[in-house]
Amino acid sequence: MSSETLFGLFGAPLPELATVPADAVQLSPLMPGARVLEDVAEASLTGLVMTAPPGTLERRYALALGLRALKPGAALTAMAPKEKGGNRIANELESFGCDAQTESRRHQRITKTVRPESLSAEAEAAIASALAAGGPCFVENLSLWSQPGVFSWDRIDPGTALLLSVLPSFAGRGADLGCGIGVIARAVLASASVSRIELIDIDRRAITAARQNITDSRAAFHWADVRRLSDMDNLDFVVMNPPFHDGGLEDRALGASFVRECHRILRAGGTAWLVANRHLPYESVLSVFSQTGLRAERDGYKVYEATK
Repeated sequence: MSSETLFGLFGAPLPELATVPADAVQLSPLMPGARVLEDVAEASLTGLVMTAPPGTLERRYALALGLRALKPGAALTAMAPKEKGGNRIANELESFGCDAQTESRRHQRITKTVRPESLSAEAEAAIASALAAGGPCFVENLSLWSQPGVFSWDRIDPGTALLLSVLPSFAGRGADLGCGIGVIARAVLASASVSRIELIDIDRRAITAARQNITDSRAAFHWADVRRLSDMDNLDFVVMNPPFHDGGLEDRALGASFVRECHRILRAGGTAWLVANRHLPYESVLSVFSQTGLRAERDGYKVYEATK
């Protein structure tokens, strides 16, 4: 990034909890099209407001990146629900050499600090450790690239494992909605009859990892919101393990929107394979398809095949 001066915004804090300039630059990996915080020049931001991630490794990573990007003396405001890391932010910033003040409003812990004019060797080491622990990495047990903060970043989740166990061979052009680091798409590409697969995820970190994990020229990668795929249609197949959490809270409407978008982008006669937690009532939204069938059920998950 150039030497331009910028005010940074990470995520979508409640407007009443922090003052954010109208020209603030979005830096969250969960906001398609945002700038990349890792690429922000050191000591270039005039301020930063952050909705801190819930996971310890990704939160410490984001806070460390934010401090590195701030000018000395520039303010950082970081917030999160108390039970999702908010109570830990002050201690984490203090380990990075900052003086932190905390208040509670709207069920959020709001922590404010400024980047010190200089950092001790101990603080520099803590920041370096956080950046190393939360950055992209090769996960040995998966033999895949990933990053803390990505869904199921260091293991195959049980739902995906069940879906993989029953997936058929596909042909033609398809999509993996909410592709993560590319585990399902890799299995789909084992079929030589697949001409192309579109990998779509709202998490930039997932797309970056998927690019490293899949070098097949038939794969195309999109950092995008699945709910806004206006330029995609007429697909032969779709595979997905749709999310049902948004901001750490269960949101059944999110998964249902994936199913509806899947139906829209398929051609007539196209098929969808999806896995869901057993307690999620996807049967009603799947009624938009002409045929549906339960293909597997185990360990709290169920796999459906649906035909448009």
